[in-house]
Amino acid sequence: MSEQPPDKSPRRPGLSDKIGSKEQRKLRAHRHGTRSIWFGFAMTGLIGWSVAAPMLMGVALGIWLDKHYPATHSWTLTLLVLGLAVGCWNAWRWVAQEEAEMRREEEHDDA
Repeated sequence: MSEQPPDKSPRRPGLSDKIGSKEQRKLRAHRHGTRSIWFGFAMTGLIGWSVAAPMLMGVALGIWLDKHYPATHSWTLTLLVLGLAVGCWNAWRWVAQEEAEMRREEEHDDA
């Protein structure tokens, strides 16, 4: 009688694996606490201000420059666009850091 070779096919997750992963997710959520809708509003506001603040500073500086150093181009419009670019970069960087932190926590919890 010959032995059958071990099964080389990838293992499909069974019911116990699915239950285990759901339980891990619930435990992780319980450890971090539940976040209310106000937390979401606060994060949205924080990201919004990280874009709006550089724009407003650019506009203020642009208005001052337009009054004291008139030019053929509008300092206000130029610095508004520059402030928008800086604000968007700042928001993107902050969101990327938060996502990386969430991934690190997830990997740490899975280990």
